[in-house]
Amino acid sequence: MINQDRPSLNSLHCIELKGVGPKIAEHLKRLGIVTVQDLLFHLPLRYEDRTHFKPLAHLKPGDHVQVEGTIAHVVIKEGRRKSLVVRIEEESAYLLLRFFHFNTAQYNLINRPGQRVHCYGEVKWNAQGYEMIHPEYYFVKEDQPLTTSNTLTAIYPTTEGLHQYSLRRLTDQALLLLEKGGELSEHLPVAILEELALPGLTKAVHTIHRPPSDTPQETLHQGLHPAQQRLVFEELLAHQLSLARIRMRTRSLQAPKITTQSTLPDQFLMQLPFQLTHAQKRVIHEIVQDLQSGSPMLRLVQGDVGSGKTVVAAAGALYLISAGFQVAIMAPTELLAEQHYKNFLSWFNPLEINVAWLTSAIKGKKRDEIAENLLGGQLQIVIGTHALFQKEILFKNLGLIIIDEQHRFGVHQRLALLNKGMWGDYHPHQLIMSATPIPRTLAMTAYADLDCSTIDELPPGRTPIKTVVLPNSKRQELIHRIKDNCLAGAQAYWVCTLIEESEILECQAAEEITKELTACLPELRIGLVHGRMKSKEKEQIMFAFNNRTIDLLVATTVIEVGVDVPNASLMVIENAERLGLAQLHQLRGRVGRGSIESHCVLLYQPPLSRLASERLSVLRSYSDGFIIAQKDLELRGPGEVLGTRQTGLIQFKIADLTRDQHLLQNVQRVSEVLLHQFPENADLIVQRWLADNHLLSEV
Repeated sequence: MINQDRPSLNSLHCIELKGVGPKIAEHLKRLGIVTVQDLLFHLPLRYEDRTHFKPLAHLKPGDHVQVEGTIAHVVIKEGRRKSLVVRIEEESAYLLLRFFHFNTAQYNLINRPGQRVHCYGEVKWNAQGYEMIHPEYYFVKEDQPLTTSNTLTAIYPTTEGLHQYSLRRLTDQALLLLEKGGELSEHLPVAILEELALPGLTKAVHTIHRPPSDTPQETLHQGLHPAQQRLVFEELLAHQLSLARIRMRTRSLQAPKITTQSTLPDQFLMQLPFQLTHAQKRVIHEIVQDLQSGSPMLRLVQGDVGSGKTVVAAAGALYLISAGFQVAIMAPTELLAEQHYKNFLSWFNPLEINVAWLTSAIKGKKRDEIAENLLGGQLQIVIGTHALFQKEILFKNLGLIIIDEQHRFGVHQRLALLNKGMWGDYHPHQLIMSATPIPRTLAMTAYADLDCSTIDELPPGRTPIKTVVLPNSKRQELIHRIKDNCLAGAQAYWVCTLIEESEILECQAAEEITKELTACLPELRIGLVHGRMKSKEKEQIMFAFNNRTIDLLVATTVIEVGVDVPNASLMVIENAERLGLAQLHQLRGRVGRGSIESHCVLLYQPPLSRLASERLSVLRSYSDGFIIAQKDLELRGPGEVLGTRQTGLIQFKIADLTRDQHLLQNVQRVSEVLLHQFPENADLIVQRWLADNHLLSEV
């Protein structure tokens, strides 16, 4: 059927392999497998050692082993859960094979007393003796010699209707084609392979699918075998190349070019009641250099909670506004958008700059008026949620988009906004702020299309927050402490969290806790804010808290970012074990914003899982957001830290950024070499690894 002398495995479809009909082809397609190359890059999840048989007499519970025996007895056992039980024997020892999911055809097929059978599975113990539940098995002829595999057995990601045996059989065919000269193109130059001591692609692929029996299994399971690292390197390289291409494409576009002659930024900085830190001044300088380039700025400004990113963004905005351009600021929540609106209003009103606030809640005449003034150019700056970029909202000359909380928006949105804000031949600049510090490892990989600035210095006068971890059994003592704290003139937060992803349930829980605290603390003025309140209600509550007419604010995680009340010096986070490190650190950052000594109490419900215990321990031990971010990466992995659904990027087949960060420096260097010296190879590597990610593969 396959008659090419040297078939290209990238263009050879799996339907041409033996045993692949339309139905199997459809199952393979669900796994992203269409061509033979796709099949070879569908990599094992783990390996099993079937290179020898273990005697039935030597079995132990927990063993994952291959055994051989003769079927002695087959019975269907009735009871609470019906099962098919097969007893196999070898000399004086026996083993039970138990199947809970079976049909009449399987019963008839396996009901063969005297038939030899090979099985693989995990050994368990019950009252009847050792058993395997749903083992993999196959029959052997009576005179067939006992043969074992000379390689470890690969276990693949699969889908319903496609068994491990089928995947292994198809992979065997693909590997045979490879051995017979089937072309799996090597896109890395020989000089780079030799310099980095990486094995060739064909050898690496063969080793990964069929590791020799003497391969160190621990190295394989850790993903550190040279063959695995060869593919890891190429996959990381594909991501790096795709984002570098986006960066190059962006830099080829036109954007507003500013001069630094305006006095507006200096006027703004002079009216502030504090001095900028050296880090803030450095980042403003980096932003100004971008704005003078004539290409769209794509800059990520990251800094710890309270490091002063918003002031830096405001200074950058003034350079565009003074040059006659408009600025849009987008935040992920209405509460954060409102907080920015209040800040910018107080900063920019004295400078006679018109500021508007636009969210989906603003409708009718007010919305029409804002839209009209944006199009007419009377509004210089607008702040809001994603509603800013709906079809009916048009700008006269949008020069800068500021996006807050970058981890809520992904590369797709960045590129969409770049085009949405386009006017004439000009694209707007983009400044992206993140109060969730991103470990350097992730920034190098996930945000390679961005320039990164770091505000690594907190304003003077900030007092460190003391963090304590308490079990729920200490709740009453804690409530008394809140009473003393508030009666002494300070304010406190009590944050409610629920494990269920339901805003309704979370709000109900917050209401119940408000009732409980009101009954326990009649001396205090207690308020409640949650995500299902109308904007006006939330605004009134936050205004009252800010003006000290509320002592204790019960809130859901809606206050995670943007809320700034310097007099609040105590925060209780209930069910803290249910939140991730980044979110806990963000919440904790709502206190310690003034000169008062502040405390954060992490209240947990025992027993704690190992991961939850480690998270709370990290938060108690560290206050530096960058250290916490690195610990978060180590504990949860990159997909969770970035939010894979948002980024659409960190969905690696074999790479692991925590394990493989030692490769990234060389990945960046080789990426530059390929883009400038071997651009065609760069295209082919991206297509091989990211063909199903159209955003990244087609740039």
